[in-house]
Amino acid sequence: MEIEILKSKIHRAVITEANLNYVGSLTLDEDLMDAANLIENEKIQIVNVNNGSRIETYLIKGRRGSGVCCLNGPAARQGAVGDTVIIISYATMDFEEAKSFKPRIIFPKDNNRI
Repeated sequence: MEIEILKSKIHRAVITEANLNYVGSLTLDEDLMDAANLIENEKIQIVNVNNGSRIETYLIKGRRGSGVCCLNGPAARQGAVGDTVIIISYATMDFEEAKSFKPRIIFPKDNNRI
């Protein structure tokens, strides 16, 4: 049996930009992606702490060290600059493997720094 479990989580990043006129996604500082074990084009869920919205999209690499967390395209309607978000990715794995799997969870500091 396979189940879906938490793989990666960035807990309480802050939206730095919202760009409605862009093909949809989330642009994220590559340092945050590496720390959370996320890769470009990976499917993610974004949970907005300020307004309660939950959306699914994919990741685009942002400039390393920039602190960027930019909602793009239709996702830009789900948050505003300064909103706090939780970025989550899941993995499907064998039930027994999942029992010992440890997700990567990070807690960014000011300006989305590690």
